Amino acid sequence: MSDRQGPLKGLRVVEFAGLGPGPFCGMLLADLGAQVVQIDRPNGSTAHYGLDPRRNLLHRGRLSAVIDLKDPAGVEAVLRLIEKADAVIEPNRPGVAERLGVGPEICLARNPRIVYGRITGWGQTGPRAHHAGHDINYIALSGALHSIGPADDVPTIPNNFVGDMGGGGLYLAFGILAAVYEAQRSGKGQVVDAAMIEGAALQLMGSLTMKANGLFTDRRASHYSDGASHFYNVYRTKDGKFLSVGAIEPQFYRAFREGLGVAHDPDFDRQMDPDAWPRLKQKVSAIIAQRTRDEWDRSFTGEACVAPVLASDELADDPHLTQRGSFTILDGQLQAAPGPKFSRTPGAIAHPPPQPGQDIDDIMKIWGVE
Repeated sequence: MSDRQGPLKGLRVVEFAGLGPGPFCGMLLADLGAQVVQIDRPNGSTAHYGLDPRRNLLHRGRLSAVIDLKDPAGVEAVLRLIEKADAVIEPNRPGVAERLGVGPEICLARNPRIVYGRITGWGQTGPRAHHAGHDINYIALSGALHSIGPADDVPTIPNNFVGDMGGGGLYLAFGILAAVYEAQRSGKGQVVDAAMIEGAALQLMGSLTMKANGLFTDRRASHYSDGASHFYNVYRTKDGKFLSVGAIEPQFYRAFREGLGVAHDPDFDRQMDPDAWPRLKQKVSAIIAQRTRDEWDRSFTGEACVAPVLASDELADDPHLTQRGSFTILDGQLQAAPGPKFSRTPGAIAHPPPQPGQDIDDIMKIWGVE
């Protein structure tokens, strides 16, 4: 249980169980060697979603304890763990942890070096701080959702990648590690307020840079990289699958034209002319529909910026992903491998997702808590 691998080996984290971004953050830290103790409620945090704990892949690599925070003895047990920890992951609405007796003020009093990471959609302050919400609401307020989708229809929901995962769990993991680094020098912990509206907003910086240069508007599908152009788009192939094209720079666009067979078609000389894009998209679409996805993938050179759009059941068989070990199978379940890759201290999945509460004795022994 104590044998860990990765650059975060030795880091101890107490994670209050939740859904989505909190578990994703805990998984990222555990994959890279941190010892993450997940505190679950007696009735379970995911039971009403119908998830089998042993297949809740976001919970991999953890030690699991079920502790009742409505019981003073349970609160004291958690605070003793926090005394031994470097960081906390807390995913509740503002004020909930304080009411339970495990808020940041109490935890910092017990452990002045603790980094108390809080993940919410709206943040700890502001008019919406106590409102309910989900990924779609947070990316809506951040401006991210408005920019995704076709020009003549409603915005397209990007699953929960932009808010929960990128703007939530990954954003909090970055904040926690930054604060832990600072605490090692100052000896003082602090609270990290990671709001998904702001994690999503930071991902807009590329678009806002283009807007600052007059190259981006608020109309969807009007910019070369948001679906308007023929050289940065997704096309349906003969077999009903999809091919992605991202040939922006001149040399890549030239290779794309050659692979497509339109190197000498003067229409395609107007790459950056928005007036030509609708007609050129129709041309490209008609040509790509004549072959299968994999036939097209083989016909383009590596300079054409073309790649197949893979479904989840194809990921384990792709040669590039296989060679890099980008995905792995653990207990029969396909999942993304730990990342990023480190040359000297690679991360690893310590063990499959635990049954809630299975590690309580080991946790107390390893962490030296009565």
